[in-house]
Amino acid sequence: MLYRQLGKTGIDISVLGFGCMRLPVIDRKQEMIDYPASARLIYHAIENGVNYIDTAYFYHAQVFGQKGESEPFLGKTLSGGWRQKVNLATKMPLFILRRKEQMESYLEEQLERLKTDYLDFYLLHGLDGETWDRMCNLGVREFLDKKKAEGKIRFPAFSFHGQSDDFKRICDGYDWAYAQIQYNYMDIDFQAGYEGLKYASEKGIGVVVMEPLKGGKLANNLPGEMESIIGSSEIKRSPAEWALRYVWNEAGVSTLLSGMNSMEQLEENIRISNEAVPGSLSNDESKLFDSLRDAMGARIKADCTACRYCMPCASGVEIPEVLSALNNAAKWNDSNQWLTGYTRVTGKAGKCTSCRECEEICPQGLPISSLMKESLALFRE
Repeated sequence: MLYRQLGKTGIDISVLGFGCMRLPVIDRKQEMIDYPASARLIYHAIENGVNYIDTAYFYHAQVFGQKGESEPFLGKTLSGGWRQKVNLATKMPLFILRRKEQMESYLEEQLERLKTDYLDFYLLHGLDGETWDRMCNLGVREFLDKKKAEGKIRFPAFSFHGQSDDFKRICDGYDWAYAQIQYNYMDIDFQAGYEGLKYASEKGIGVVVMEPLKGGKLANNLPGEMESIIGSSEIKRSPAEWALRYVWNEAGVSTLLSGMNSMEQLEENIRISNEAVPGSLSNDESKLFDSLRDAMGARIKADCTACRYCMPCASGVEIPEVLSALNNAAKWNDSNQWLTGYTRVTGKAGKCTSCRECEEICPQGLPISSLMKESLALFRE
């Protein structure tokens, strides 16, 4: 395993981090983590040099926004000496935090759930400009300083889902250990993007990358044009390997998070990470990504990562599932409901009332109500 220094912290973290948002589950129920299977993955990752594990209060909840099961799982799994082998990160649940005193109560609850006396990293979860301003008014900077002094938090950080200008303002607004941003070869101009990555790294702020595979979309079932581009390359790599190497090629990236839910995925990522050297891609290899962006950009209708921040929909629309079917139809130029998976969607687009509440919290900034109308017309419910 290779390691890179995390900003100005002096900590060397593994270039591959384990994200605990997509652990193996039972009967496809997010709140029912398969403990034995998930624990095997965690232990194998640590034994192979992974020393950074990321979770959050909401991960593996039945409905996003509720208390999830990822933190208690890690609390149990990392007991017996495993906790001391890793840098553990979790996140302040800003989506449901509205009062100053809740910062204290949520942190104490999370420490208890994780069965630890301290957190290596505590992130403000899903910041954008408006949320940052709200948290500043609640005194979050003073709270983080206090908890650092008490030894409850070693380093404060933040994850980001906003606009580029707000990202820079947040970077300048506190002494952060790192920023966690969405970044992959399709998202170089999205949210913080490449410009934000460079801005943070030049300030000495570490950069932790989430969604390097866009929720798995850059690893599986790529459009035919993209598969042809990868297949015609003289260098033979899987789509996932190309995508991971793209992120690791950037010197400003401290580590990337992968939500690995099978031993096969974990083994492949460990193998690739052993060659994760910045600046290792040739000019010809870099040009391949330009071709892939052109091919994908011409087809995708909805740039959804299935994070499920939009759920539950008050009207019962299964938004990520509808958008997935819409994208499948665009990829294959076929609106067949069986082929696209739309026939299996119970909360179809016709239930949408265009209230736009989902659009206010979508990290991707998608025009969901318009996409629902397009889906309704396409699939002819």
